Amino acid sequence: MIKGQGRLPGARPTAIVDIGSNSVRLVAYEGLSRAPTPLFNEKAMCGLGKGVATTGKLAEDGMARALEALRRYRKLCELMQIEDIRPIATAAARDASNGAQFLAAARDAIGQPIDLIPGTREAELSGLGVISTCHNADGVVGDLGGGSLELIDVKNGRTGAGLSLKLGSLALMDASGRSPKNAMRIAKQQLAEAGALDHLRGRTLYAVGGTWRSLAKLHMAQRNYPLDVMHGYVIPARDAAEFASLVERVDTEALVAVGTISQQRRPALAYGAVVLEEIIRRGKPGKVVISIGGLREGVLYEQLAEDVRARDPLLESAREYNLLRSRSPRHGEELIHWSDAFMESSHIDETAEEKRLRHAACLFGDIGWRTSPDYRSDLALNTLANSPFVGVDHAGRVYLGMAVAYRHLGIDEEVSAQIRSLATPRLMDRARILGVVQRVAYIVSASAPGVLPRTKLICVKGKVVLTLPPDLADLAGERLNGRLKQLGKLIGRAPSIVIE
Repeated sequence: MIKGQGRLPGARPTAIVDIGSNSVRLVAYEGLSRAPTPLFNEKAMCGLGKGVATTGKLAEDGMARALEALRRYRKLCELMQIEDIRPIATAAARDASNGAQFLAAARDAIGQPIDLIPGTREAELSGLGVISTCHNADGVVGDLGGGSLELIDVKNGRTGAGLSLKLGSLALMDASGRSPKNAMRIAKQQLAEAGALDHLRGRTLYAVGGTWRSLAKLHMAQRNYPLDVMHGYVIPARDAAEFASLVERVDTEALVAVGTISQQRRPALAYGAVVLEEIIRRGKPGKVVISIGGLREGVLYEQLAEDVRARDPLLESAREYNLLRSRSPRHGEELIHWSDAFMESSHIDETAEEKRLRHAACLFGDIGWRTSPDYRSDLALNTLANSPFVGVDHAGRVYLGMAVAYRHLGIDEEVSAQIRSLATPRLMDRARILGVVQRVAYIVSASAPGVLPRTKLICVKGKVVLTLPPDLADLAGERLNGRLKQLGKLIGRAPSIVIE
């Protein structure tokens, strides 16, 4: 395959084929890395698990749709020249009496052996998926599929003991006779002894799975939420429980924006809501966070070496964007050190998380250079607020987008008050400061590598001082003075340019 210039050099694509109780999905990734980027993502709503709770068997029509999807995925992987294909199967195939028969046919359809994952192992992998995508994850992962619910504690990069319950949305729908009231009784009974919830009080419930993502999507619509990205969306626990109760009792078709949810997914919404409400009642978390990281991401993360796992996925993504989209990747790295010196000398208070975000913003700073100058701020804001990278919450996304937007606009113009409202005034202040620091850096260097290390921007005795070597003295014109004056005004210091 001749790779496009937008592809990372040396990356070998890999694919996960996830044979679930509700959907069968192919996700092809650019490569096995700390921040894997999907090359291709497709799902088929097969409903394999529909009826398993009552009949004990996979339905013939569901198996036929799944096999058709697997044959298509096999051909797609051939076209993408993917050799590393990892098919996995979960609750429907492991619980059904004809599961082994189906898996034999599925193996022939996809052309690869299929890993049938036990429930506790599924919980472990889902936990690893959240650890890999949520910065400093601390709480309980709940992975709600069509056939089962997996629960596992995560903290300090480790998983606790996982468990699997037959509370998947399709399984619960079948077992309850399509009665949300009966479903509440079943969920309460099964979750009563779920030890993973014993230490959830006040912590975070990480919600994984398509049904819960659909509920979050509807919740976003109710709020007219300004971002579209699902990962990292936060709902206070009380609000989540009240919304779940609403979904349980009203006609699904009456919900705001239900048209954005697939017809196949809608019947399961009330049963996913039942499980969510009961987990909140039983475990009393402080908040619910939506995670796109789950089983598939856990499978990839587990294959990484320990030193690679220890890397920051946000900074890894930022370095990839910097490599693929900037004029000079080296300049982005130099900007990190240049802004480090400025921040340290300024004595502007900065937390470890704010420093991490600043470093990422330096790497993202030049991603829009090929776009018209009039559109660069909008491109930066939209790209960084809604891109599928992980390891950052929504406030952090807004900071990244605004810092790069200010780098193009300056601070005399404001961008999207609705989006800015997702971050604190403190974080927005830090975004404005970094945006103007980047504006100075650009005028000094034109984003060329090797220039910033020969200069210095620091605060000294009430002044913000830019030091240039003699051979760069001609840079100290009106334009540079204007940018430095803007920075001085923002931080309350007099600007000065020194040649030495």
